[in-house]
This record gives sequence, structure tokens and C-alpha cells, in this order.
Amino acid sequence: MDFSKKWNEHLRRQTRKSSDSVKCPLPDCSQEIQVAAGPGSPPAPAFIQHLQSTHSKQLRDFTTEKEKTAWIQKQWTTATSTERFVALQIELTIHGFQMTDQDHRGGNSGQTTPPTRGSIELASRPATSTQVESQVGRGNSPSPSIKRTGSRSRSPSPPKRSKARHNSDTTDYDRRPPVKGGKLWSPDDGTVAANPRPFDKSNVATSQRLRLAATSIPKSSRHSQQPQSRGPPFFDIDETTELLKQPETRPISQEQLIAEVKGIYAGLVMVESKCIEVDNLQSQSNETINKLNNEQWQALIALHRTLLHEHHDFFLASQHPSASLALRRLAAKYAMPARMWRHGIHSFLELLRHRLPASLEHMLMFIYMAYSMMALLYETVPAFEDTWIECLGDLGRYRMAIEDDDMRDREIWTAVSRHWYSKASDKAPTTGRLYHHLAILARPNALQQLYYYTKSLCVTIPFLAARESIMTLFDPIMAVAPNQYQARLPSVDFSFTKAHGIMFSGKQQDKLQSCVDAFLQPLDSYIARSTKRFLEPGYHIAISNCCSVVGYGDSFNPIYKVFHRHSIRDTPDYSPDDEGHWDQVDMPNATQKQLDDTVSLLTQTYDIVARRFGDPNILPYLNSTLTFIYHLCCFPTAMTHLAPKFPWKLTAMTLNTLIDSCKDYGRIEGDSIPQSESPARPFPEDYAMRGLLWSESIYPSDWFVNDKINDDEKYFEAASLAEERRDRVLWLGCKIASVAEEYLQYNDQTHKFGVSPDYDIDLGTTTPLTPADSIEMGELPDAVTPA
Repeated sequence: MDFSKKWNEHLRRQTRKSSDSVKCPLPDCSQEIQVAAGPGSPPAPAFIQHLQSTHSKQLRDFTTEKEKTAWIQKQWTTATSTERFVALQIELTIHGFQMTDQDHRGGNSGQTTPPTRGSIELASRPATSTQVESQVGRGNSPSPSIKRTGSRSRSPSPPKRSKARHNSDTTDYDRRPPVKGGKLWSPDDGTVAANPRPFDKSNVATSQRLRLAATSIPKSSRHSQQPQSRGPPFFDIDETTELLKQPETRPISQEQLIAEVKGIYAGLVMVESKCIEVDNLQSQSNETINKLNNEQWQALIALHRTLLHEHHDFFLASQHPSASLALRRLAAKYAMPARMWRHGIHSFLELLRHRLPASLEHMLMFIYMAYSMMALLYETVPAFEDTWIECLGDLGRYRMAIEDDDMRDREIWTAVSRHWYSKASDKAPTTGRLYHHLAILARPNALQQLYYYTKSLCVTIPFLAARESIMTLFDPIMAVAPNQYQARLPSVDFSFTKAHGIMFSGKQQDKLQSCVDAFLQPLDSYIARSTKRFLEPGYHIAISNCCSVVGYGDSFNPIYKVFHRHSIRDTPDYSPDDEGHWDQVDMPNATQKQLDDTVSLLTQTYDIVARRFGDPNILPYLNSTLTFIYHLCCFPTAMTHLAPKFPWKLTAMTLNTLIDSCKDYGRIEGDSIPQSESPARPFPEDYAMRGLLWSESIYPSDWFVNDKINDDEKYFEAASLAEERRDRVLWLGCKIASVAEEYLQYNDQTHKFGVSPDYDIDLGTTTPLTPADSIEMGELPDAVTPA
């Protein structure tokens, strides 16, 4: 007798028996009613008859048939979901957390659920689908299928037979003593070994073994010779083996899918309300008094894991390929991704963070579990890909922040988080929040932090909270003297960052000029010593200076007002009446002082960098700065704040030095950005400027669409970029001359740049170098600071 087969039949009978009845949900009655309850099924006649006969008093309280029908439906829904609630209640009660009767009825415990309208209504009944996990530590990932089998738990497996126990039916070979005078089988024989094991079609291993044995014997000998043994004859595998057919796939109807989503959402709301209640209770309690033990932490993790699994099932069902448009819109209508992050992950992570270091192991466990779930949603639910990417970056940042022991792991998770945030910023380049997160990950590189913080304030959707976060960068630098900070930060980066900190905060104004001088004096030698290493710091310095000129996103800054007005002109919230209101706002004295200081820093820095004629390492700086100048020239009113101090004559000399080696003047005189290949390959500084208020009008709409460029290659400096950068800088010079001839001029006959008489000044003894004189002379060693 096959014990496993009988055991499975027994479990099936028990399952069918337990699913053919429900209990009356009313408090004063617990009668078993023999009905067939299924997910989303209507109330059974036997259940309705029981309510009408036993609970007729409650039915008399309703005046209309519609109210009676609704009450009966509510009791039926509660009865069919009792097992789901009981499993969750047992799990939490064991570990010290109690569920109230309001939770059982579907209460929200402070959670405000928006009412549903339209053809598809999300009922507030408890779920009739997947059972809440009741085993602490279960790590099963949710199934990718949306097929749900009711509230029955999975049947346990039959007891396994011990490996040490002898079983004559399943042994692979005969253990009886060998027959005397016998002969070993060889492939040349047409015979089969004595006493072969009877062929069992259900045993996959046996089938495979016999198939291999059969293929090693010629068919002619297999059929011609008879086996010389007492066992049954050898079966021809090719003739007797039956292939299993593919399981039948049944399509799901819209009604079934809607009922499935309703059931999932009802269970999700129940678990979500419990998560909110528990998290709020633990956050408000004293952690020293209400200290949780390991079992209680594991129960909370299991509760939040259940909520994540419910969200996963909801997304799979609502975004099913056969779902209607109305069903697909439900996740966005009810803000399901945000609710999943807020109530399922973030609130619990904050609770764990405030209980550190006691909760460290549990926090690590939960981060890994949540990261796996987000990665699964990223692969299976692409409709909310942007949200999953940012959530993965947040989880990586949490993991990085709690790692203090192993610096290698900290660097790995920093790189992981930076990867996700960079991918998110590529999809939403005008969202300042993402650049704020990248600024936090840029530590301890102060120059890169300054670039990300200022950029987060100067995009179309600025992140205003960065005004407080940026002070975590400025305060430590402004609090010490330069000679005390050189051990961690180069003197040029230190002085440059401190100057921006003084202009941004308005503090220590008496030290501003000394910081600017400390930055400008060694800048030329710093560029010469850095060689190619100045390519990235070059455009970081340029972009930070341009952000300072627009007041770091200050609404009172006149240049920022013009740029912002132009950037929102095509948005739905734009109103022409706002233009007059912005122009009527007077600029405060502090803003005027800040504008003068930032313009002075930009022009003095540009004057030193641009004098390095022919140096290819300054081209990223020139590209970033001239992009800002070109956009500013399109607004003559705003240009009046910068034009009188900008070195136009030096710009013309620099462009004339570059144009001497130009081979195709049509590339730099055209209307579109010169490019050598299609699709375009943007420069690293193009990615750095992407999303800023003054850069979006420069690039074509498809400029950053190139599937051949990986994320790691975007900031890779190829040797061929020097010539392309030169053409870009010359193209920007021609565009500036075309819109602002009163400042810069270009002669398309002689192919030379010039300036108007008002800006034709003497630059001193500076002599431009020829391209041959500016060839790099290798890496120069840094100067050693004397002890």
C-alpha cells in the first residue's frame, strides 16, 4: 500500500470537510452552518435561512430590504474570513500584542480610507484570500501567481521514511546473495542484469536511469534476445513512457478578478490598520520601560511582512494583463505604493532606528526582507518603476547608515544606494529630492556634496528641506580654521566650500574675502597639478557658482525669478498674472549683497580658469559656465546683473585659441548641438547639468536617450571627448554672439570672435599659448606639507 498516496487522500478529505461549513459570526451564536464558502461567493441560502430564523430580532431593526440584504452580506463576509483573522490574532496574542474586536470587524484604528466610487468598489469586508502568516521567522516569498485558495492553511507533508530503514520496494538493486556461476553484464551482451527492479512510471529517477540504460543497448539486440533472469521482462522505455501534459491554464474573467481584488484589499486594510496601531503604540511608549524581547520583535516583523505580501498580491491582481483600465487605475487612485512604503516599511524602520543598538539584528533582517520585496516589485510591476527605484535607494541608505563596523560593507551599500538614486534622477531629472539624497551619500567629498545640495535647490521641483540639510556641510567647515581642516579636505576645496557657506548663511561676512582669496590664489597651480583630475571638480565648481548666482533657489533673487518663470511656462499651474506679481517684489538688501558676492566669485574664478589657454582639462568648466551664460543672455533684464563684470574680452581670446584647430566650421555655426555620432553621447557635465533651470532649453528632447550607454559609462572620460568638447564650447560662443552682440561678436567670414568697444579692455601681459604648448606634461606630484 502506498502510504504517501493514502496520506494525501486523507488530507484532502479533511480539507474538504473543514471548508464545507462556516460559523455564525454574531457574538451570541456560534452555530456551524453546512455551506460551501468560496472567495467572493454570495451568501449561501442556508446561511440566510439561519439568520432569518435565529436572528430575526436583528433583522427587524432594518426598515428596508436593501438594508437587510446589506446586513446579511456583511455577516457572510465576516463569517468567511474568520480563519484569516484568527490566525493573525493567535500570532500576535502569543507574543504579547492584542487585537481588538474593531480590528476583526475591519476597523481602521485611525487610518482614513478614502471612499470608493465608480463601477469598481473596494469593499471594506475582511479578506477571503491568503491567510496571514502565523509562524515567526517564515521567509517564504510571495507567489507570483494571483490564484488564491481561500483561507485554508497549507497541508503538512507526510512523515518521511528514514534513510536507514530497509525497504525492498524502493531499493535500487537486489540485496540477495548472487547466484553462483553467474556472469556480469556487459554492453556487448543482449541480456539484462538479473532481477531488475519493476518499472514504476511515477518514479522520475527510475525512468531516467532506465532510459539511459536502454539507449546504451542496440534496439536489434533488445528485441531479438530474451533476458536470462527470473525477473519480469525489460520494458521498452520509448514505447511505455507517457509524457505529462502541460497543466491546463484557465482564463480569469473580469468578475473573478474584481472579486479577487476586493478580497485582497479588504485583508490589506485590516493588516494595515494593525500595523499603524502597533507602530504608533510603540513609538509613543517609553523604550526603557516597554522593552521588546526577540519574540515580540519577530512578531512585529511577521506582521509587516504580511502587509508587504498583501500589497504584492494587490499589485499583481490589479495590474493583471487581463485587467480593465479602471482596475489598473486603482493602485494609483488609492496611493498604494506610498501607503506600502509609509505603513509597511518606513514607520517600522524608524521604530527600529530609535531602538538601536538593541534592535540592530532585527533591523538588518527587516531591511533585507523589504529590499527583496522591492526588488521583486521592480521586476514584476513596472507600472510604478520610479517608486520602486527610489524605495530601493532609501533601503540601501538605511543599510549604509547603520553599518559602523565593516567599512567595506558600508561602501558597498553606499554604492548600491547611489546607483538607485542615480537611476531615479535619470528618470526624473527635475526632482530636487533625489539630488539631496545623493548629497548625503557623497560624504566626505565636500565639493561633490556642495554641488548636489545646490542643484537640489535650483531645479524645477526644488527640495526646500535641503536648506537645512546643507548646513550640516557648512557648519563644521565654518567652525574651524583652514589649517585645522586640511588633513581631511584639500585647502582649495575647503576655502571654496567655506566661501559658499558664508554667502548662503549670511554669517561671518567679515571672513568672506579671505576665504575667496584663499581659494583663488592657489587655483591655477591646483589645476596644473591635477591635470585630468580637474575634469570632474571643474564642472562641480562651475555649477556651484552658477547656482549661487541664482540665489540658491531664493525666490527674491531676480535671476532665479526669471528662470523659474520661464521653466513653469509650459506647466498646468502657470498663470500669466504671476509675472507681474514677481516683478513687483522688491529685492531685500541681503539678497542684493548675496547677488553681488556670488557674481564676483563666479567672474573671478572664470578669469583664472579661462587664462589657461589651450588646456583641455578646463573644457568641462567652460562648457558648464557658458551654458549658464547663454541661457542668461536670452533674458536681457536679468543679464544686466552679470554682464558688466563678466570678462568678455578674455572669453573671445579663449574661443579664438580653440577655433584655430577647428576643422569644420559648419558644426559650430549650426543651430543644433554638434555631435559626432547618433544617438548622441552626452558629456559627463551634461548629465551633471541635466534638470537645472538653465540647461533644459539647451539640449534636444532626445539628447539623453541612448540605450548603448550604461550607468557606469556616463561619467567615463574617453580620449575622444576633448575634440567634441572643444566644438561644444565654440558652438556656445557662436550662440551667445547671436543673441547678445552687444557683449560678444563672431565674424563668420574670418571665423574670429570679438567684443563690442565697451568691453574691449587690456588684459595685461597674458599671452595665449598655442595648442602645441598646452600638451599635458604628465602627472605632477602634490606638494608635501611640511610637518
